[in-house]
Amino acid sequence: MLKIITSSLCLIFLAFSTVHGEPQDTCKKLKCGDKGPTVHFPFSLKGRHPDHCVFPGFVLSCNEKHETILELPIPFKFPVKSIDYKAQAIQLYDPESCLLVKLLKVFNKSITPFHFSKNHMTDLTLFNCSLAERQLDEQVPCFRGPGYQVYSVLSSYIIEVLPLLSCTKMYNLSSVPYYSNYPDNLYLEWSEPNCGHCEAKGQMCRLKNNGTKSEIECVDFSKAGTKRKWVPTGASLGLFVVLLLVVAAYRVYSSDRKEKANQLKIERFLDDYRALKPSRYSYADIKRITNDFKDKLGEGAYGTVYKGTLSSELFVAVKVLNSSKGDGEEFINEVGTMGHIHHVNVIRLVGFCADGFRRALVYEFLPNGSLQDFISSPVLNGKFSQKAISQGFDLG
Repeated sequence: MLKIITSSLCLIFLAFSTVHGEPQDTCKKLKCGDKGPTVHFPFSLKGRHPDHCVFPGFVLSCNEKHETILELPIPFKFPVKSIDYKAQAIQLYDPESCLLVKLLKVFNKSITPFHFSKNHMTDLTLFNCSLAERQLDEQVPCFRGPGYQVYSVLSSYIIEVLPLLSCTKMYNLSSVPYYSNYPDNLYLEWSEPNCGHCEAKGQMCRLKNNGTKSEIECVDFSKAGTKRKWVPTGASLGLFVVLLLVVAAYRVYSSDRKEKANQLKIERFLDDYRALKPSRYSYADIKRITNDFKDKLGEGAYGTVYKGTLSSELFVAVKVLNSSKGDGEEFINEVGTMGHIHHVNVIRLVGFCADGFRRALVYEFLPNGSLQDFISSPVLNGKFSQKAISQGFDLG
């Protein structure tokens, strides 16, 4: 029964956690590696964010080096260096240091939903210079050949003052997303979805549940997260308390049922031996007889013996049985056996007490030091030793 109750409560807890503990900020912040940028809406990590977190064109992925990769509609994939959600800008870099060469191949192609950052656009002029003598400082990485190297110069420079004796002008590039101070970095920005105002308020944005695919809303996930954590935690605590109460109630019920069964067994036995049984006393009678257990005579394996008085001339020894011992068999055996004994040399059972959980046996008192022999006598569990039987005790 206890296993069934426990299993049922566990199933209830799992169901409750699934329904009420489902976090609404499943578009949570993730990373590809320890040093990578934090990824959250409108960006999403392929295979790690659920579908409702994906905004078209903002899908990132993790490579084997734990780098965060932006997959643009061009043949090149650039790792992400940083993401500024408030300014809605993303910084990429080229680990091969060939950024300008790659840009020249895709410069006129669309990179929707992004556009090149205006703060990092410049006009350049390219020169093909001989390697015989170094002419300029701004080499274009990966743009060289047998006997020559290509250099980039800001078009605003006055060409006449440049050391271009062994150089040939190739062509001008207008509004190139190339920053010579950081030749490996590429800066992109986006306009939609416009989450900058959410970030400015310390919030995040997400897609509206009932809106169109492009409608967004600002959400304070820090407060929502606290509430979501409290719900399953409170449910867990409540169910745990309920479980403890059920277990405690079951144990009390089981113990009470066992004790009632033992009492019923004793009562049935006493009814069967009504003609033979000695006097029956209540627990209040036992306390009165022993003067509230004032005079302790000894202690045996199954109880403590006290001296008592039935009248001014009749003394008794009252053995109060330990309530935690056995299931009533010891009491039944001793009452049944001692109730049949009628011999001058054998202690006589005067009466007994079976008052709820309290049980006691009332014997005639044996003076002159013979009580210790009784406490450890062969009649401790209603069983007689071979010596006692050989002495011819009358058991009938």
